[in-house]
Amino acid sequence: MRVLELWRYPVKSLQGERLAEAAIGPLGIAGDRAWALFDRDTGLGLTARRVPDLLFGAARLRPDGGVEVVLPDGTVTADEAVLSRWMGRRVEFRAAPEDDADVPVYESAVDDDEPDPAEWLQWEGAPGPFHDSPRIRLSLVSTGTLGTWDRRRFRANVFLDGEGEDALRGKEVELGGARLRLGSGIPRCVMTTRPQPGGIARDTSVLKTVHRERDGLLAVRAAVLASGTVRVGDVLAPAAD
Repeated sequence: MRVLELWRYPVKSLQGERLAEAAIGPLGIAGDRAWALFDRDTGLGLTARRVPDLLFGAARLRPDGGVEVVLPDGTVTADEAVLSRWMGRRVEFRAAPEDDADVPVYESAVDDDEPDPAEWLQWEGAPGPFHDSPRIRLSLVSTGTLGTWDRRRFRANVFLDGEGEDALRGKEVELGGARLRLGSGIPRCVMTTRPQPGGIARDTSVLKTVHRERDGLLAVRAAVLASGTVRVGDVLAPAAD
């Protein structure tokens, strides 16, 4: 399998940026899920599970290490007042803690086919970068696994040409200059059914099929054993002894 695309998502639940190469360290791609939007009044982090409009904004890192958002109307901003008007609530940026200690708490829609917008629950994410789980530092999925599904629904960091990542679970692999240990599959939620820019329509059959045919898992998570640079075209292969 070869790398077709590399993706970094600087702000949790917003669209990301496509990369030609990526520096991968112990916490994954540098800058991935490094920021999140939090509700000032509740103190809870926001995700597209309950706030689907987040998927219609796009985030990108600035050269100075900060982050900015491209809103659906094309406005480029890092102004929290502008973002608050977009969200219809008072929001603020928070950077992921560098000490990998604090665990954020998010608000989330009840995860069924037709969630009541008034219903929500709280759940804890990962310490450090704002992943859903501390075991997800890098995510990979192949064209063979996705079939006809649009890869953007699953927001993986590494999109591979070919198939076979599931068979490598639990094994050490080399990807470009990085060494990884592939772990278990990634549980999927209602976010995979959400509409997105670029003609991706709401489709509840995606999640139903993932649960029916794949026990709710799609894409694999990876731990980074040795840091390195990964580029489009690099091969994913079992690590040499």
